[in-house]
Amino acid sequence: MEDKELNIIDHLDELRKRLIYTVIAFFAFFIIGFIYVEEIYKWIVRDLDVKLIVLGPSDIIWVYFTLAGVVALAGTIPVLAAQIWMFVKPALTPIERKVSLSYVPALFVLFIVGLCFGYFVIFPTVLSFLVELGEGMMVTNFTADKYFRFIMHMTLPFGVLFELPVVAMFLTSLGIINPYVLQKIRKYAYFVLVVISVVISPPDFISDILVTIPLLFLYEISINLSKIVYKRKLKKEKEWEEMQAAEEVID
Repeated sequence: MEDKELNIIDHLDELRKRLIYTVIAFFAFFIIGFIYVEEIYKWIVRDLDVKLIVLGPSDIIWVYFTLAGVVALAGTIPVLAAQIWMFVKPALTPIERKVSLSYVPALFVLFIVGLCFGYFVIFPTVLSFLVELGEGMMVTNFTADKYFRFIMHMTLPFGVLFELPVVAMFLTSLGIINPYVLQKIRKYAYFVLVVISVVISPPDFISDILVTIPLLFLYEISINLSKIVYKRKLKKEKEWEEMQAAEEVID
């Protein structure tokens, strides 16, 4: 009983250490982002025809914290993934360690790809559509607060959701899920993704469709990639068992 309690305490200490490293990384990237907020801001509004306005001093600091927060989030993702991998590493087989480690950089890459997809594809399409609705009826002015909130809604969810394929591959490699489970819950997953699309997109039908289709496509990609990983996992496990059996015969 005492050994089990000590083991739990060791695991909690290890988890606390991993969380501390992650938090330190987040604040380090946040400071870096805060330093370069002006450059990031100018790049984001470079193609904007109107000048953003603020309604109070607090809006200015809000923009600084928002942009620095996005930089911190993007930079912390690979650190968080690496810390999770190091935490579960002792419980993994050599094959699982090698395979799962390769997903750490992929998480960061897909997060950036998701942000780019939201910013360069979804954001300009939805913004143009909404602005055209009011053309000739009203003067278009954007506050910095509203404009950057809109960008966050159009980009951050895609940054997170674009990691769905890698997460599915990672969990499949650990044996937590398999492609057949993903296929079985497909209709429920579709419903959840549609709800997410409606929530994160502006309140118009076109925006809902533009956001929903990529998410459903990502889920299907996740299933197919999970199948590939699952087949390879079974093959490698069989080879590993045969190797272990051969070594026992030799001994």
